Amino acid sequence: MNSIVINEELQSGSESTSSPQIFSSNSRSLFSGIRKLASQLLSLVRRESPILFWITVTSFLFAVVCLGGLVVDDRMLMGVNVWLKPLKFSISTGIYILTLGYLITLYPYSKRKKWYINGIVSWTMIIELAIIVYQGARGVQSHYNMSSAFDGILYGSMGILVGVNVIIMILFIIDTIRLKLKTEKSIQWAILIGWLVVFFGSWVGGQMIGQLAHNVGVADGGAGLPLLNWSTIAGDLRVAHFFGLHGIQIIPLFALWLVKKWQVPTKNQIIAVTIFGLFYAAWIGYTFYQAKQGMALINV
Repeated sequence: MNSIVINEELQSGSESTSSPQIFSSNSRSLFSGIRKLASQLLSLVRRESPILFWITVTSFLFAVVCLGGLVVDDRMLMGVNVWLKPLKFSISTGIYILTLGYLITLYPYSKRKKWYINGIVSWTMIIELAIIVYQGARGVQSHYNMSSAFDGILYGSMGILVGVNVIIMILFIIDTIRLKLKTEKSIQWAILIGWLVVFFGSWVGGQMIGQLAHNVGVADGGAGLPLLNWSTIAGDLRVAHFFGLHGIQIIPLFALWLVKKWQVPTKNQIIAVTIFGLFYAAWIGYTFYQAKQGMALINV
């Protein structure tokens, strides 16, 4: 298995238009490759976007706290431990911020524009995550919770914070179309598809907000898959939401693997990335349709 390493040019802040070299022949295990990639990504983000780096670290520290909560706190909420949801959001937020911290290095933005984007994304996402962790510690729902004025304010605040980040996503979509990124064309195309998929994933989140629930056909809670907790008895919009939000990692990584492993003209790479992106989007569309019909992804 090939190891994963960041291109030295990116680590030195080079303006090269080549993509990061994350595949080499020196790997002994996928785990060590992923660990090395994470370490080098953190180093790059720490140097280029310090605030995003520290928000990433904070998110993973929240995850550690939530893991501790799972061990020592046996309180349950809607059939699962009260710390499970904050744990999932802490990990997901950390991954997203780290991804954004790397991707923004590919855009030919001025230092001022990067400063504004990084600051807006950092503070909105860490405040949203803090609310989720806080509500989990209280043993109450963070989402769809209108049981008191205070809970309603927190939930409404989360909606505003998410809306701000959706606007940032739209900015990235527009700029990925109009600007030349410091990477291969096929990878830039994959990043564009990834942002579009993330935008759709956010729209699915809006569907859940609209119905004040994520399940379709039954009340939230009940039997679910281990860890993910996706419903095994009814439709669950979180499935499409999950795959949508992680398209910004999966699709560009596929393109990056393709560039390093498939030495064909750029046009063919773009076609392959497009096909992969369409299949990925179709999968999300299918899981969304399935959930809206009240069908579980996996019946147990």
